[in-house]
Amino acid sequence: MHKKALVTGGTRGIGKCVAKLLSQNGFEVTVTGTCARGEAPKGCSYLAVDFSDLQAIELFAKEIQEMGFSVLINNAGINKVGSLSDYELKDFQLLQQVNVTAPFLLCRAVVPGMSKRKFGRIVNITSVFGVVSKEGRSAYSATKFALSGLTKALALETAKDNVLVNCLAPGFVDTELTRGILGEKGIVEMSEKIPMGRLATPEEMAHYVLFLASEENTYMTGQNVVVDGGFTCG
Repeated sequence: MHKKALVTGGTRGIGKCVAKLLSQNGFEVTVTGTCARGEAPKGCSYLAVDFSDLQAIELFAKEIQEMGFSVLINNAGINKVGSLSDYELKDFQLLQQVNVTAPFLLCRAVVPGMSKRKFGRIVNITSVFGVVSKEGRSAYSATKFALSGLTKALALETAKDNVLVNCLAPGFVDTELTRGILGEKGIVEMSEKIPMGRLATPEEMAHYVLFLASEENTYMTGQNVVVDGGFTCG
């Protein structure tokens, strides 16, 4: 089977590691980024799209309909921490668009082809904050709980066609995004709250995605796989 994968937000962090690992395992990988002249990981191709622009998402979804992707990794996402009373509607709507609307439209674009070929794997990257939450994360959690719900419903629609749809819910991962939100002091404090005593690496997350996206996964669908070093167990 020809293995052709699309990884959104594949130029850094978890997405970059996922793209590299898929490529190393025989997938033909395309990544997305927001820069017009962005650079893909070695061995991957690049497409530019800005998910903060709804029209751009819609045009991109049309573009990929006939590209024959057998794997879709909806990894691109944004976050903004803030109390509900101080959160502006435009920021809430932006998180919804990037974190929920874009995955919805991309799934809708690729599923018909996957169903026709009787093979497809979709992995939506959620978060532990789509399982639990904390103060200041109302908007972000709303998007990640929504993406988990989308995953479950889509898994039911596509199971008969061997299109398996799952989430990966990372805990705290040592990425540029995490460091930007927590800062160095926050990284230390958060590590103390994780039973394993450290943040995860993006490479660790990539290996779980590889399984969910591969032919090795033959029966798991509709699940939100939490990989968090024990953070949500307490």
